[in-house]
Amino acid sequence: MFIQTEATPNPATLKFLPGRDVLDGEPRDFRSPEAADISPLATGLFGISGVTGVFLGSDFISVTKDETNWAHIKPAILGVIMDHFLSGKPVIIEGAPDATNLDEVEEFFEEEDKEMVEVIKELLATRVRPAVAMDGGDIIFKGFKEGTVFLHMQGACSGCPSSTATLKSGIENLLRHFVPGVESVQQV
Repeated sequence: MFIQTEATPNPATLKFLPGRDVLDGEPRDFRSPEAADISPLATGLFGISGVTGVFLGSDFISVTKDETNWAHIKPAILGVIMDHFLSGKPVIIEGAPDATNLDEVEEFFEEEDKEMVEVIKELLATRVRPAVAMDGGDIIFKGFKEGTVFLHMQGACSGCPSSTATLKSGIENLLRHFVPGVESVQQV
């Protein structure tokens, strides 16, 4: 098995491409070993000293580290990923309690903004999420209130130095252009 790696705009995060599907459905963002209990792959990665976050996408794994040098932990990360896929274990344990959703906030917006919110979500799904996924992350709609769109950044995008520029220059301009009524974008 050959696993490619790609740098992301976030220097603390590397993207690992195992050359096969990683996860069906929505991406998963694990920010603690406890949250990773539902994923044998994420649990294995958190077992490596220096790993602080694991993001599972459809065909990639983004790993975030602390101040540890990549040269010291990258071989161990590659080993855990390879061992996991060769073992045949599931990436996510079906039916396991999901600690990643315990502090999830439901979407919020006024009922009269429902059509505008649908357009915003469609633009995010078709124009923003694919580009953000290329950088090893994801972006989730959280809410809309008084002209402000609230978004949650995950994976490599969470804590990335360029995420503010992405939000303000890229996403905010896109949404303001296509959706009258959108005035600003904020990260939550």
